[in-house]
Amino acid sequence: MTTVDAVPTSEDSRDVGRRARDRAPRRAFGEWHPSQRRRDVLDVLTGQNAIRAADLVPVRWGRMSASPWTFYRGAAAVMAADLATRPDSGLFVQLCGDAHLLNFGLWATPERNLSFDLRDFDETLPGPFEWDVARLVTSVEVLGREHDVPAGRTAEAVARCLTAYRTQMARHAGARVLDVWYDLVHVERFLDVFTDADRPRAAAHIARKARRRTHDGAFRKLTETRGGRLRISEDPPFREHIDDGLADELFAGYHDSLPDDRRHLLDRFTPVDAVRQVVGVGSVGMRVHLVLLQGRGPADPLFLQVKQAGPAVYEPFCGPSRYSSSGRRVIEGKRLVQSATDVFVGWTAARGHDYYVRQFRDMKVIADGELLAPRLPEFATACGHVLARAHARTGDPVAIAAYLGRGRAFDDGMTAFAAAYADQNAADHARLTAAITTGELPATRGW
Repeated sequence: MTTVDAVPTSEDSRDVGRRARDRAPRRAFGEWHPSQRRRDVLDVLTGQNAIRAADLVPVRWGRMSASPWTFYRGAAAVMAADLATRPDSGLFVQLCGDAHLLNFGLWATPERNLSFDLRDFDETLPGPFEWDVARLVTSVEVLGREHDVPAGRTAEAVARCLTAYRTQMARHAGARVLDVWYDLVHVERFLDVFTDADRPRAAAHIARKARRRTHDGAFRKLTETRGGRLRISEDPPFREHIDDGLADELFAGYHDSLPDDRRHLLDRFTPVDAVRQVVGVGSVGMRVHLVLLQGRGPADPLFLQVKQAGPAVYEPFCGPSRYSSSGRRVIEGKRLVQSATDVFVGWTAARGHDYYVRQFRDMKVIADGELLAPRLPEFATACGHVLARAHARTGDPVAIAAYLGRGRAFDDGMTAFAAAYADQNAADHARLTAAITTGELPATRGW
């Protein structure tokens, strides 16, 4: 048998984790000063526009300027550059890359069970585990402020998120490799974080949303018959048709990226129509297409989302992706991090741009900030749990657990950072709105 590098022993991993404390002291994570910045915030953001559709850039500014929270969602590149100015642990995982609160949600696994997990991986790349943690806990602080959650309640949410991450990582450090890999947060486990009084209401809300957010639901909401032909309805500039040649290019490359069994399944569907979409906040300006396919007729729809992928925001600091296709980078990262992955994921390229592909809606339940705010500690707990599992799958949980330790040194550092960086985010948002007011940046209606 060909020999391979030996897997480190648990004691070796513990030594690595403890030594990492010298490289990046845990309480030092709480230190943030704007003077640490190497680039201006607007320079970072405008630099991302080079690969975006120029006509949608004003929409991007409109959405990001709506509030400090929407700014935070669109400013992953700003935070990546700021995090890279600080010492890191050197304990690498496959980063989600944008692990804010609304990047966690529920959807159907291939076995048709609802699972709670991370959902978007546009910025995924190997990097220091604590960068994802910082992105998550700061989002808790920013969202709490956005929705006037009492300061004590927001502090509780941050604390519970960090405790969940630390304790779950310790559990994974003591678990067998396959047990970590197969770990899955079904909807029932997700609901366990709610109180007995809240659990039935949360379960009913999830069931109601899951029933609506399906291919059939999208078909009823987004399609019409025009000139005897089934079409996706338009809503300019947020939903507009693309030319058939582009749609054909996208689909051909995607088909080739799939394994044989998925190609066989895809071949049972016929592409019918395609539009350009405007979605999210950070994604605005990236080319996103919605493709309608049908199986045995109009009552058998499938919607695929084809989304442009550029370099991850961490690549200037962690090195380029091993994959030449940014679309493939997203999908391979998604497969590593998620416990169960959409059967239709793949990648493609067309007209000089990389893309990744996934189902548009498959019983996806994604919280919005207003609904989430009253249950911020509960939701943050679930997110901390899932992020630890994701990192344990792709990194060394024994080393990370040893670095974190049993006390609150890491938690205290991250708590202080979340508050300080939420202040920085508010100042950055004010800088953006001022640039729009003076005409330096053109903005238009976001939604």
